[in-house]
Amino acid sequence: MAPTPESAGCSAVDRILDAACELFSEHGFDHVSMSAVAGRAGVSKANVFHHFSSKDALYIAALRAACRTSREAIERLSQEEGSPRERIRRFAAMHLASLIDNERDARLLQREVMERGHSDGRHLAEDVFADGFARLVELVAEGQRCGELDDAVPPALLATLILSANVFFFQTRDILRHLPRVDFADAPETYNKLSLDLLLGGCRPKEAS
Repeated sequence: MAPTPESAGCSAVDRILDAACELFSEHGFDHVSMSAVAGRAGVSKANVFHHFSSKDALYIAALRAACRTSREAIERLSQEEGSPRERIRRFAAMHLASLIDNERDARLLQREVMERGHSDGRHLAEDVFADGFARLVELVAEGQRCGELDDAVPPALLATLILSANVFFFQTRDILRHLPRVDFADAPETYNKLSLDLLLGGCRPKEAS
């Protein structure tokens, strides 16, 4: 299969990763062959193996590629100016927008967590999610050190709740819009602001409450 006009200017690695993300998202790890990835990418099977030593290595690379936007955003925000609370809000807004705008990659990550995460959780956490999650946890901890957030709240718990709120919205927004008194299903920015108001508001230092 020849590369599409859109992918003609991409490197072979980029085309392989893009094809792998598409196929793994559509069919899952067990039902995708290296030959299928090569065909979708418009390269030879030998070319795929030249860049990725095994199907497992390609899969991990595809998962990391699917996380790239949020990982790069939290790395950038950790260096930007502004209070930790402001940067946490910017990250949460970006993360939700990324889920919605990059649905294929989000579905790939969800498929991995739901279908394989129970048996390969440590591998998945260390190779795919650890870096970005650790940076978000550190941003929360920074907010605690400077007195913006209650230091009695475990930083990893708040980071988990922020990510979970976004993932839940992404997964259920087609249902939410049909539920009574839900007026934010088609307004992700509003949902994100309100959820962060609750989460961060509940983590104010006690003397600031």
